[in-house]
Amino acid sequence: MVILVDENDQPIGTMEKIEAHEKAVLHRAFSVFIINQKGEIMLQQRASHKYHSPLLWTNTCCSHQRVGETNLEAGKRRLQEEMGFEVPLKELFHFIYKAPFDNGLTEHELDHVMIGYYNEEPNINPEEVESWKWMGIEDIRKDMTENPEIYTVWFKIIFDEFYHYIESHQMPR
Repeated sequence: MVILVDENDQPIGTMEKIEAHEKAVLHRAFSVFIINQKGEIMLQQRASHKYHSPLLWTNTCCSHQRVGETNLEAGKRRLQEEMGFEVPLKELFHFIYKAPFDNGLTEHELDHVMIGYYNEEPNINPEEVESWKWMGIEDIRKDMTENPEIYTVWFKIIFDEFYHYIESHQMPR
Protein backbone atom coordinates (compact mmCIF):
# COMPACT_ATOMS: atom_id res chain seq x y z
CA MET A 1 0.00 0.00 0.00
CA VAL A 2 1.11 3.55 -0.71
CA ILE A 3 -0.04 6.72 1.03
CA LEU A 4 -2.05 8.98 -1.27
CA VAL A 5 -1.39 12.67 -0.64
CA ASP A 6 -2.46 16.06 -1.87
CA GLU A 7 0.04 18.58 -3.21
CA ASN A 8 0.75 19.75 0.39
CA ASP A 9 1.72 16.19 1.45
CA GLN A 10 -1.47 15.75 3.47
CA PRO A 11 -2.59 12.09 3.49
CA ILE A 12 -5.92 11.48 1.73
CA GLY A 13 -6.01 7.69 1.72
CA THR A 14 -4.11 4.58 0.73
CA MET A 15 -4.02 2.46 -2.41
CA GLU A 16 -2.35 -0.72 -3.61
CA LYS A 17 1.04 0.24 -5.09
CA ILE A 18 0.42 -1.24 -8.54
CA GLU A 19 -3.01 0.42 -8.79
CA ALA A 20 -1.50 3.80 -7.84
CA HIS A 21 1.10 3.38 -10.58
CA GLU A 22 -1.51 2.26 -13.12
CA LYS A 23 -3.73 5.27 -12.36
CA ALA A 24 -0.82 7.74 -11.89
CA VAL A 25 -2.23 8.86 -8.52
CA LEU A 26 -0.08 11.21 -6.42
CA HIS A 27 1.48 9.33 -3.50
CA ARG A 28 4.25 9.78 -0.93
CA ALA A 29 7.71 8.40 -1.62
CA PHE A 30 11.33 8.92 -0.65
CA SER A 31 14.76 8.81 -2.25
CA VAL A 32 18.01 8.29 -0.35
CA PHE A 33 21.41 9.49 -1.52
CA ILE A 34 24.41 8.05 0.34
CA ILE A 35 27.64 10.02 -0.05
CA ASN A 36 31.18 8.95 0.89
CA GLN A 37 34.06 11.12 2.16
CA LYS A 38 35.23 11.66 -1.44
CA GLY A 39 31.84 13.21 -2.29
CA GLU A 40 30.78 10.24 -4.43
CA ILE A 41 27.23 8.89 -4.51
CA MET A 42 26.51 5.21 -3.93
CA LEU A 43 24.42 4.03 -6.88
CA GLN A 44 22.52 0.78 -7.09
CA GLN A 45 21.63 -1.28 -10.12
CA ARG A 46 18.12 -2.65 -9.79
CA ALA A 47 17.74 -6.44 -9.68
CA SER A 48 17.15 -8.18 -13.02
CA HIS A 49 13.74 -9.58 -12.00
CA LYS A 50 12.16 -6.26 -10.88
CA TYR A 51 8.76 -5.64 -12.53
CA HIS A 52 9.89 -2.27 -13.87
CA SER A 53 13.26 -0.75 -14.68
CA PRO A 54 15.29 -3.97 -14.19
CA LEU A 55 19.09 -3.59 -14.34
CA LEU A 56 18.89 0.20 -14.54
CA TRP A 57 21.09 2.37 -12.32
CA THR A 58 19.51 4.63 -9.73
CA ASN A 59 20.17 6.40 -6.42
CA THR A 60 21.18 4.44 -3.32
CA CYS A 61 17.61 3.47 -2.49
CA CYS A 62 14.04 4.67 -2.83
CA SER A 63 10.62 3.40 -1.92
CA HIS A 64 7.34 4.33 -0.24
CA GLN A 65 6.57 5.17 3.37
CA ARG A 66 4.25 2.91 5.33
CA VAL A 67 1.24 4.24 7.21
CA GLY A 68 2.43 5.62 10.57
CA GLU A 69 6.09 5.70 9.52
CA THR A 70 8.06 8.95 9.37
CA ASN A 71 10.05 9.79 6.25
CA LEU A 72 13.34 9.18 8.06
CA GLU A 73 12.16 5.88 9.55
CA ALA A 74 11.12 4.74 6.08
CA GLY A 75 14.45 5.77 4.56
CA LYS A 76 16.43 3.93 7.25
CA ARG A 77 14.26 0.81 6.95
CA ARG A 78 14.59 0.60 3.19
CA LEU A 79 18.32 1.38 3.21
CA GLN A 80 18.79 -1.59 5.53
CA GLU A 81 16.49 -3.85 3.45
CA GLU A 82 18.13 -3.02 0.11
CA MET A 83 21.73 -2.10 0.89
CA GLY A 84 22.29 -3.83 4.25
CA PHE A 85 23.44 -0.93 6.41
CA GLU A 86 22.09 1.90 8.57
CA VAL A 87 23.27 5.49 8.88
CA PRO A 88 21.64 8.66 10.16
CA LEU A 89 19.67 10.38 7.40
CA LYS A 90 18.73 14.01 6.93
CA GLU A 91 15.79 15.15 4.83
CA LEU A 92 16.90 17.84 2.36
CA PHE A 93 13.76 18.76 0.42
CA HIS A 94 10.69 17.34 -1.28
CA PHE A 95 9.10 17.89 -4.67
CA ILE A 96 6.45 16.42 -6.95
CA TYR A 97 7.23 14.65 -10.19
CA LYS A 98 5.46 12.48 -12.73
CA ALA A 99 7.35 9.93 -14.81
CA PRO A 100 5.93 7.26 -17.13
CA PHE A 101 7.63 3.85 -17.36
CA ASP A 102 8.04 1.85 -20.55
CA ASN A 103 5.58 -0.77 -19.24
CA GLY A 104 2.56 1.58 -19.05
CA LEU A 105 2.89 2.40 -15.33
CA THR A 106 3.50 5.94 -14.10
CA GLU A 107 5.26 7.29 -11.02
CA HIS A 108 3.43 10.35 -9.66
CA GLU A 109 5.15 11.04 -6.41
CA LEU A 110 5.68 13.61 -3.73
CA ASP A 111 9.28 12.58 -3.13
CA HIS A 112 11.18 13.29 0.09
CA VAL A 113 14.90 13.43 -0.76
CA MET A 114 17.31 12.39 2.01
CA ILE A 115 21.07 12.26 2.41
CA GLY A 116 23.37 10.13 4.55
CA TYR A 117 27.10 9.49 4.76
CA TYR A 118 28.89 6.14 4.60
CA ASN A 119 32.34 4.95 3.49
CA GLU A 120 32.08 1.15 3.59
CA GLU A 121 30.79 -1.44 1.14
CA PRO A 122 27.09 -2.29 1.34
CA ASN A 123 25.76 -5.80 1.91
CA ILE A 124 23.27 -5.75 -0.97
CA ASN A 125 20.05 -7.76 -0.99
CA PRO A 126 20.02 -9.70 -4.31
CA GLU A 127 16.21 -9.68 -4.32
CA GLU A 128 16.36 -5.90 -4.72
CA VAL A 129 19.81 -4.98 -6.01
CA GLU A 130 21.94 -6.47 -8.80
CA SER A 131 25.08 -4.39 -8.20
CA TRP A 132 26.36 -1.10 -6.78
CA LYS A 133 29.14 1.44 -7.29
CA TRP A 134 30.47 4.78 -6.08
CA MET A 135 30.33 7.53 -8.69
CA GLY A 136 31.25 11.21 -8.61
CA ILE A 137 28.42 13.69 -8.97
CA GLU A 138 29.87 15.34 -12.09
CA ASP A 139 30.59 11.88 -13.56
CA ILE A 140 26.94 10.89 -13.05
CA ARG A 141 25.77 14.09 -14.70
CA LYS A 142 28.02 13.47 -17.72
CA ASP A 143 27.14 9.78 -17.97
CA MET A 144 23.40 10.53 -17.82
CA THR A 145 23.82 12.76 -20.86
CA GLU A 146 25.86 10.17 -22.77
CA ASN A 147 23.97 7.04 -21.64
CA PRO A 148 20.47 8.05 -20.47
CA GLU A 149 19.06 4.58 -21.22
CA ILE A 150 21.01 2.94 -18.36
CA TYR A 151 19.36 5.08 -15.65
CA THR A 152 15.87 4.90 -14.16
CA VAL A 153 13.39 7.53 -15.33
CA TRP A 154 12.90 8.86 -11.81
CA PHE A 155 16.62 9.02 -11.01
CA LYS A 156 17.21 11.37 -13.93
CA ILE A 157 14.54 13.70 -12.50
CA ILE A 158 15.56 13.34 -8.85
CA PHE A 159 19.28 13.69 -9.59
CA ASP A 160 18.65 16.98 -11.38
CA GLU A 161 16.74 18.30 -8.33
CA PHE A 162 19.47 16.97 -5.99
CA TYR A 163 22.23 18.53 -8.11
CA HIS A 164 20.54 21.95 -8.07
CA TYR A 165 19.94 21.66 -4.33
CA ILE A 166 23.59 20.96 -3.49
CA GLU A 167 24.68 23.66 -5.95
CA SER A 168 22.47 26.29 -4.31
CA HIS A 169 23.44 25.23 -0.77
CA GLN A 170 27.20 25.09 -1.49
CA MET A 171 27.40 21.47 -0.40
CA PRO A 172 30.55 19.58 -1.45
CA ARG A 173 30.39 17.78 -4.77
